[in-house]
Amino acid sequence: MLPGVTTLGEPLTRVLGPKTGKGLEAAFGLHTVGDLLRHYPRRYYTRGELTDLSSLREGDHVTVLARIVSVLEHPLPALPGKGRRSRLEVIVTDDRARLILTFFSGIHRYHKVLHPDVVGMFAGTVSSFRGRRQLVHPECEMLPGVAPNADLNPKAPELAAEFATEMIPVYPASAKFPSWKIAKSVKTVLDTLDVGEDPLPAGLRERYELAGRAEAIRAIHRPLDPADLKRAKDRLKWDEAFMLQAALAQRRLAAAAMPAMPRPHIDGGIADEFDARLPFTLTAGQVAVGQSLAVDLACAYPMHRLLQGEVGSGKTVIAIRAMLQVVDAGGQAALLAPTEVLAQQHYRSITDMLGPLARRGQLGGAEHATGVALLTGSAGAAARRSALADVFTGDAGIVIGTHALLEDQVQFADLGLVVIDEQHRFGVEQRDALRAKAADNRPHVLVMTATPIPRTVAMTVYGDLETSTLTELPAGRSPIASFVVPAADKPRYLERAWERVREEVGRGQQAYVVCPRIGDGPDSDEPDSDEPDDLGEDDFGGVDMTGGIPRGVVLGRRQPLAVLDVAATLAAGPLAGLRLGILHGRLHSEEKDQVMRAFSAGEIGVLVATTVIEVGVDVPNATMMVVMDAERFGVSQLHQLRGRVGRGTAAGLCLLVSEAPPASPARERLEAVAATQDGFKLSRLDLEQRREGDVLGAAQAGRRSSLRLLQLLADEDLIGRAREEASAVVSADPQLREHPALRGAIDELLGPQAEYLDKT
Repeated sequence: MLPGVTTLGEPLTRVLGPKTGKGLEAAFGLHTVGDLLRHYPRRYYTRGELTDLSSLREGDHVTVLARIVSVLEHPLPALPGKGRRSRLEVIVTDDRARLILTFFSGIHRYHKVLHPDVVGMFAGTVSSFRGRRQLVHPECEMLPGVAPNADLNPKAPELAAEFATEMIPVYPASAKFPSWKIAKSVKTVLDTLDVGEDPLPAGLRERYELAGRAEAIRAIHRPLDPADLKRAKDRLKWDEAFMLQAALAQRRLAAAAMPAMPRPHIDGGIADEFDARLPFTLTAGQVAVGQSLAVDLACAYPMHRLLQGEVGSGKTVIAIRAMLQVVDAGGQAALLAPTEVLAQQHYRSITDMLGPLARRGQLGGAEHATGVALLTGSAGAAARRSALADVFTGDAGIVIGTHALLEDQVQFADLGLVVIDEQHRFGVEQRDALRAKAADNRPHVLVMTATPIPRTVAMTVYGDLETSTLTELPAGRSPIASFVVPAADKPRYLERAWERVREEVGRGQQAYVVCPRIGDGPDSDEPDSDEPDDLGEDDFGGVDMTGGIPRGVVLGRRQPLAVLDVAATLAAGPLAGLRLGILHGRLHSEEKDQVMRAFSAGEIGVLVATTVIEVGVDVPNATMMVVMDAERFGVSQLHQLRGRVGRGTAAGLCLLVSEAPPASPARERLEAVAATQDGFKLSRLDLEQRREGDVLGAAQAGRRSSLRLLQLLADEDLIGRAREEASAVVSADPQLREHPALRGAIDELLGPQAEYLDKT
């Protein structure tokens, strides 16, 4: 490296000095020059574009571009021994609204630089005083222009001319590191930067007319004009998409090269007997996906497949058939579920569907029967010892459990297939721990999700898995009607909701009431949602929630409604006399199982629960669901909850109770959920309302997202092209020996381990 030249991998402490380097690390997690240069501006100001001051919200840390209207110093009462005191009040404007800047110290210094008609950038936290918005002691950066003392600077005309055409970057900032300090750091490294060899193949750059890497990095931070900025973003989006898809292509090739024990279909085995026992006909989609899995399992390399589908599309049957194929071939299958309720539900449904095929060594068991074991954290000592023994000897061909399956004492005789249900709830380490229990560490893997995933997300987050999708619902499934119940502005609608629950139960049907919290102590079942809280500070107080559900509340200030409170209120009010049950995560395993069995048997008419019922719970007689405080749940989560009803022949009804005002973003989300049962359409809506980093964040075990510019929906076509291009490069050069710059860029962008890509 030449003296004075900066590279992307250099530590910021060396290039910018220890103080600045450590400050950037503490504030933003930036370590290297490359990290800093990927800390992209979130917007850009131009000379004539002042900040919309009316859009500022109290509590936000903001950087505003505004013009000074007046500078006034107000005396303050003197304190003993402190001498004369004063307060400096500076009023700035965007020519429509005004904002006050308040200073209590250093006033003499600010007097020198703050003058009427000067344009500056001001950064601080928005607060209010006597009804007026203000920034107290903001950081200030005055820009070249019509300053009164401009004639004192001989270069002022040139600076002003440069500013007139320049786009000013505004970076994600903090109180200790305002945007312009970041910009100065970026300028320091750009002035001496050597980006090295371009990692994108020359042919690809020519085909898509992409800018060079050095040009793009310069233009994203110091654009000459909007066209220059667009060209930079187009190139840097390609970097993100191509590096990620190249890494995923390498993983796919590496997985295909791993040895695994083939588990071919055995004619006349348990799998065939199971098919013959099915009381229904498989859909065409189920048959096609089942055939794909059968072929994968018969290969001498591990299957890595994602099975996704609509709520109630029949994924469990597909998984059972795959597990039985492995059992027929002499292996074992493990089904990992995220909750005890779901694990117990799987155990009951699988043993019921298998019937005598699940009673190995028992009276009435079939000749080729296998055993089914359940392992959960709260299992009794005797049941646990028995299950562990059956798993170890291989008597249990199918093992169902929660995180308890990951414990060291769980030893398999021959683990051939790992099925992970609702895989987004498990971390990389947990999946690895279960996979490592196979003798050769190469079991086949089937990942299932009931949350439909847009194609572009599947290509990005699950890009090293083959994907199968079920879109049809089994015959006999009933439609689900969904409606928003505006409890605040139309309380009569909520009264009618409870009347409708009574009617359903009176007809012999059952209902769920879902609440965000357990209540009466610290909660473990808070909604697992990344949805933004867009409800603001509107007062929805004074609303009679009918039947005594708390009134006089302010949404966003009260706690979400809780199962224990709502159940008591309903039992004493609108649902008095009905058989109510309670289900939540703090109940002991035996209590939860007892409640679910009672509900499944029809002994409970209304089940008041948290989101422990979100996935897997299958009670065909349940036809109605009321979701309280529905705005506190995510779009996909509401879709999952709704899927618990309408699983039989009777039509389903889902009521989303909310106090969100009309036309608010929260209300619009609920209306969107009510308007369609298309989970794939809702998954796109869900993604639109989340940052891409959130989507990848769940898969990255807490790591920062490597996607800063790429938008998984808006850039869908680009991601598809990048996948094709990257696959071609990696197929021809799997180790990227002919592309050292690309190999280095992948490590730099994703990290040396790229560990979050390990979805299998």
